[in-house]
Amino acid sequence: MTNLITGLIGLALVLTFLGILVVWIKAIPLIIIVVCVMILAVIDFVRSLRTNDAPR
Repeated sequence: MTNLITGLIGLALVLTFLGILVVWIKAIPLIIIVVCVMILAVIDFVRSLRTNDAPR
């Protein structure tokens, strides 16, 4: 449960930070990079939650 909460807080903070940068700079290549990075971060977060919840 702790991994879920801290992971969501971390993702929200990264998304907020990168969102501010994208709004401030407004460059198409930066937007593409930020979207790709956030997709990869969410995929990694979901995978890490699934591996930690596996029965032992």
